[in-house]
Amino acid sequence: MNPESAQAIDVFSPYELGPLQLKNRVVMAPMTRSRAGQGNIPSSMAATYYSQRAGAGLIITEATQSSPGGQGYIATPGIHSEAQVAEWQKVTDAVHQKGGLIFLQMWHVGRISHPDFRGGESPIAPSAIAPRGVQTYTAQGLQDIPVPRALETAEIPAIVEGFREGAKNARAAGFDGVEVHGANGYLLDQFLEDGTNQRTDQYGGSVENRARLLLEVVDAVAQVWGSERVGVRLSPGGSFNDMCDNRPQETFSHVVRALASRKLAYLHLIEPVQPQGEHAMPDLSARFFRPLYPGTLIVAGGYTLARANAVLQAGQADLAAFGQLFLANPDLVERFRRGAQLNTPNPQTYYGGGAEGYIDYPALDATQAVR
Repeated sequence: MNPESAQAIDVFSPYELGPLQLKNRVVMAPMTRSRAGQGNIPSSMAATYYSQRAGAGLIITEATQSSPGGQGYIATPGIHSEAQVAEWQKVTDAVHQKGGLIFLQMWHVGRISHPDFRGGESPIAPSAIAPRGVQTYTAQGLQDIPVPRALETAEIPAIVEGFREGAKNARAAGFDGVEVHGANGYLLDQFLEDGTNQRTDQYGGSVENRARLLLEVVDAVAQVWGSERVGVRLSPGGSFNDMCDNRPQETFSHVVRALASRKLAYLHLIEPVQPQGEHAMPDLSARFFRPLYPGTLIVAGGYTLARANAVLQAGQADLAAFGQLFLANPDLVERFRRGAQLNTPNPQTYYGGGAEGYIDYPALDATQAVR
């Protein structure tokens, strides 16, 4: 954490993120928008979409498959072809021209996929366990996810290599860094949590083994970028995509300590919704992990301006990520600064479609005053 008086810190305070100077502590969270074109090339509108939001201290892009086999939803962009790299270059140029900084989030969805995305082959996962009650969107509409195929041990190095190549392509596209997506029930999270990993090789069993793939990916990406430009996103205690772990504090404490030793750009934590009463779960908030991670900590999870400032001032995090608020308010930081009214996001336009709900949310004008 930066050596500043806690009372002086708020979301408008600048922040040194390794070699990068952030103009504020507001992060645009990664959000899938499903607007990529043929060949999973980012939409021609993407440069406008991201540059409209360049007032953020840091933008993290929508999840982007580092290799073709990592796709699980229709119209999500990739970073594995020359055409994709060229279109992403337009995005990074546009953001930089507006004075912004932008990291690419790289993912592999693992079992959250469908044979339609894999040439008819089954999705892959640490173990042959299908997610209960989970569907995905394909060109044929909403479809059930089949039982995945467990990866052979000999296949795992290719997964790591896919992330490494994606990291190289992200550099070629002009990004300022990359975020490894280890959250929300996708492949790296599937290996990490024991509800989805029943392997008996060196990638299963103990928490050290289950964390092995995530750490191998992080190390491979850091070899390309340098650790100071690599972030990791985790979702301790998250149940999205039918995820669970029997000892989440133990599992994620191990991972957080291991990541702390790598001197990364940041750790990005999605805080779980904490049920009350008899169903209360162990504390998996930033407050719990802060003592284990002395580096830069980004916190996410339905934050408001007031709640973000409170967490920053308490020293429990260094940066705060906003998702839906940024989706509907391209000038979110300025609205926060003025105390102006926020646009309401339209869920009907979150995924797919064109400009509506993507690049047409209105910005403030000079006449809009404080509420």
